Amino acid sequence: MVSLVQNPALARALAEKGYETLTPVQTAVLQDNVGENDLLVSAQTGSGKTVAYGLAFASTLIGGEERFGPASEPLALIIAPTRELALQVQRELIWLYGPAGARIASCVGGMDVRREARALEMGAHIVVGTPGRLRDHLERGRLDISKLKVVVLDEADEMLDLGFKEDLELILDASPKERRTMLFSATLPREIVRLAKQYQRDAIRIDTIDQSQPHGDIEYRALRVAPNEIDLAVVNVLRFFDQPATLVFCSTRESVRRLHASLQERGFEVVALSGELSQGERMHALQALRDGRARVCVATDVAARGLDLPDLGLVVHADLPTGPAILLHRSGRTGRAGRKGISALLVPYTNRSKALRLISAAGVDAYWTAAPSADEVRAKDQERLLEKAMISEPASEEDLALATELLTKRTPEEIAAALIRLHRSRLPSPEDLFDPGQQQDRGARDSKPRRQDGPRHERGERDAPRGERPARAPREGGDSGQWPNSGPGSENGRIERPQQDMVWFRMSIGHQKNADPKWLLPLICRRGHVTKNEIGAIKIFERDTRFEITAEAAERFTVALRRGGEEEIRIEPADGAPIGGAGARGPGKKPTRRAGFKPGGKPGGKPGFKKRDRNDG
Repeated sequence: MVSLVQNPALARALAEKGYETLTPVQTAVLQDNVGENDLLVSAQTGSGKTVAYGLAFASTLIGGEERFGPASEPLALIIAPTRELALQVQRELIWLYGPAGARIASCVGGMDVRREARALEMGAHIVVGTPGRLRDHLERGRLDISKLKVVVLDEADEMLDLGFKEDLELILDASPKERRTMLFSATLPREIVRLAKQYQRDAIRIDTIDQSQPHGDIEYRALRVAPNEIDLAVVNVLRFFDQPATLVFCSTRESVRRLHASLQERGFEVVALSGELSQGERMHALQALRDGRARVCVATDVAARGLDLPDLGLVVHADLPTGPAILLHRSGRTGRAGRKGISALLVPYTNRSKALRLISAAGVDAYWTAAPSADEVRAKDQERLLEKAMISEPASEEDLALATELLTKRTPEEIAAALIRLHRSRLPSPEDLFDPGQQQDRGARDSKPRRQDGPRHERGERDAPRGERPARAPREGGDSGQWPNSGPGSENGRIERPQQDMVWFRMSIGHQKNADPKWLLPLICRRGHVTKNEIGAIKIFERDTRFEITAEAAERFTVALRRGGEEEIRIEPADGAPIGGAGARGPGKKPTRRAGFKPGGKPGGKPGFKKRDRNDG
């Protein structure tokens, strides 16, 4: 297949790199029917797109010649969404076009602009850059694109997602009309098609993605977790799968900082990537991943665009992606070049419906299960220890001599136990997680979760199917309405203690979203900076949960709420005890709706509130 490459210099570069066969996308762009046409190519991430368009525009840049002439104005311009991807493209093109004598310059944000200006002034055959920096050089007269023969938009869909449409249009409008325009993208949304129609002429459409078997090299797993145990679940997922390189995605910079610190504290070799880092810090983090000094990278979507980690075997979505395209882009960082990969989505109970819609819209098949438990992680550790290369590989004479001497002083069991202790001491301890149970997997393949109750006639109550059972009372005691301090020797699940004044609060989650005191209790403690002993009764209803806080801690609890928290589970003061004394809403009673809590109430006065729709749960 490498025989398709007509230019001898490029063929020699491929041979030196160890290429024996070309990937499907590389083969497709070299077919006779392509010629000098524009290209609109969709291919999965990691399919060799950089080498593909490098081979595709070789005939346009040097024709039948083996080497380039003197460098002056650029002949080809490659535009990439991020610094990392642009620099990766430059490295790929350097080895591919090195034997042909090409000079390749880069223009990316965060690098020394004066050095880039000098490189452009000295001349370059090919320029690789990010949209913003290329536009800056163009507007300042440092970049002359009047002689361009080829423009390539690499990861075009990502550039539009990042808001570079205006920059791209300016660059394309300023380039010669006779150029070849190539758009390479993992997906082809409507905006990409519109851009192609505007700037391409008679483009040949190439699609190397097998739609009948999408993402065959990536195994998707949806792991159910409690909302307050996301960080703990990340720990167990990392320990369970134990990949050489893992990418963990968070939605915000603050989430990246928090999770990075949490993993570092537990002993993981971890680095962080976010937009607030300098280019030097980013390069240092990436180099640590590539040379094996770090095995985990915690990053935001923007910071991780264009990352190429050859050993990346696991992608963890600590925060759910905002859309199906983001899910595919994140997951596409693994399962590359024929290697298998795992994409694990951590799904809190409150976001299960969103996760189902997301997976369905992305067209992937996810296996639903609980996050790995501490016992499962330890079992995996035992399997890996028995298969470890340090045990199975032949021992040297020096090792055998030391082993013989040890056996004269210690029993085999003692030596083996010491080896196990040494192995475990180097591993972060797994965390104990709450498992919601198999009922969460019902309907996991549906676009919407199945209802497990009949029609509801009164707000706050749930009727049994077909009216065969009476309405369910709020759960009290046991697993779903207990006093936090209940235990043996208590009456009706309550510990006898002095009567205290209590203040009621409301939480915007109930039976409908699988509320359970096992994870609500630590959530209340963390959000309100209170202890378990300062929490009274917890009453769970259909759409919300009411709970008590001691009067002494209520003010501190309210102040902590004002400092912010998760938006998906709101906590706010309630008007009083639940209707009905025992926590049930009486028949025909409408729930009293207190407006949503708004941070920033006047100190010492009533908390500020904002209006909210009465149906917002």
